Amino acid sequence: MSAEEVLVCGAGITSFARTEDDGRQLAVRAVRSALADAGVPWSRVRAAYGGSDAAGNADTLVSELGLTGVPFINVRNGCATGGSALVSAVGAIRSGAADVALAVGFDKHPRGAFDPRPADWGLDEAYGHDGLMVTTQFFAMKIQRYMHDHGISARTLALVAEKAYANGVRNPHAWRRKPVDADEILASGMVNDPLTRYMFCSPGQGAVALILCNRAVADELKGTPVALRAAVVRTRRFGSFEVFSPWAPPGTPTSVSADAARLAFEEAGLGPGDIDVCQLQDTESGAEVMHMAECGFCEHGEQERLIPSGATAIGGALPVNTDGGCIANGEPIGASGLRQVHEIVQQLRGRAGERQVPGEPSTGFTHVYGAPGVSACTVLTR
Repeated sequence: MSAEEVLVCGAGITSFARTEDDGRQLAVRAVRSALADAGVPWSRVRAAYGGSDAAGNADTLVSELGLTGVPFINVRNGCATGGSALVSAVGAIRSGAADVALAVGFDKHPRGAFDPRPADWGLDEAYGHDGLMVTTQFFAMKIQRYMHDHGISARTLALVAEKAYANGVRNPHAWRRKPVDADEILASGMVNDPLTRYMFCSPGQGAVALILCNRAVADELKGTPVALRAAVVRTRRFGSFEVFSPWAPPGTPTSVSADAARLAFEEAGLGPGDIDVCQLQDTESGAEVMHMAECGFCEHGEQERLIPSGATAIGGALPVNTDGGCIANGEPIGASGLRQVHEIVQQLRGRAGERQVPGEPSTGFTHVYGAPGVSACTVLTR
């Protein structure tokens, strides 16, 4: 028996700006928005998957959404929490276990940097004492090596952040909606060389929900469904150089992002050259640079030409992070991966407003990366 086709029939999102609402309140709001967008009641949902890193258990949302007895599975998988919830919901649709499924991700982090504990990641306390649990240090080490090997300049890193803030201005849901130019970004104060203050995202808040349906249900609804052609999650292989695992043998490191992207394209029957708009993890601006090549959208080093040329801008050949990415939206861990998918859904529907990619884009790609070396990717088509 062939697998069921999976379509995104409803998408809901909250503001990512700081508010007094707690994470669960945000999640309920996002789910209700997604249900309204799909045109289905909560009682029609046959399976639900969701999670957060710091804002509570997703299955408790039924207290507000309705006690229908729906199987609701909690998911917690670092930065891939939203992507993992989505993969789970996709599996329910493809297998025929459900014809309508929910994926929801949400978080509300306290102000300040993330504070992971070594023991939670299978590491000795000395790892923390040496400062290696500070993620800014890891990302700086990784992009330093990449810049050396592939000729990337600090100004290119600043241009990535400049684009993010410019796109955030066009996004009513973004946290940071003020333009910042490359010179100011470069002068904003060094955090970990070569990454300055305005090149980083910050822990934040927000929620996103997606309603998935099979083809039969989608055909009954009046909305504009978007086909989810692939959704995959991968973990690191030997030889990778990852958050909380910054060790690699000699030679070129393996890449969990490259593995996940390759599998997603194979599953979708498409390639990087077929994609009209994409979302790439940009916890800091160096990440977007590296992920452009790791996900197959350019050769290593080509970013030094492509980014200054405007190729990744909304009107460019390959628009990247049209909603401002993590840099403009912040990173509520549970919500970030689904925020990316929400943005692609809006782009493919032609509903992205001031940030709409011209030319009626018909294909999109999303990618998220996180500790301790996990990546989730999707491919969507109109």
